[in-house]
Amino acid sequence: MFDIFWRSVVIGIGATVLMDIWAVILGKLMGDGLPNWGPPGRWVWHLAKGKVFHDDIGKAEPYKHEVALGWVFHYVVGILYGIILVILTGPGWLDAPTFLPAWIWGIVTIAAGWFLLQPGLGIGWAASKTPNPTKARFLGLVAHTVFGFGLYATALIIR
Repeated sequence: MFDIFWRSVVIGIGATVLMDIWAVILGKLMGDGLPNWGPPGRWVWHLAKGKVFHDDIGKAEPYKHEVALGWVFHYVVGILYGIILVILTGPGWLDAPTFLPAWIWGIVTIAAGWFLLQPGLGIGWAASKTPNPTKARFLGLVAHTVFGFGLYATALIIR
């Protein structure tokens, strides 16, 4: 049981690391810079106080360690997604991982961002209040495809 748990955790971490590498590369190529996990950290801080949705997270009371909290949140979510994937596929998937379940799960996980985190930050359902929602959605789908590939690749590496 512990073996299944730790491998699920490592799969989530590996997928999140790959997604972060992708974000850094894409940011450099597109000139957008590095991801800013401060706003999600501020959101988590206010979530703990009972406030889920904000009109603009930038106007919410700042938290001194919001960037660090945002990064921790990002990796905890990635770990949880790794664990949930193994629960959904069964522990046999760890011994013979296949791409399709990991990819489908990677795409499904974008729902939490589109329908909870983004409205919580004040940028609307599925980034509808951003300057280019279609671009934001497309890039999110690509990032979650990379995450799904990371779930699969990490499972292959550690089996």
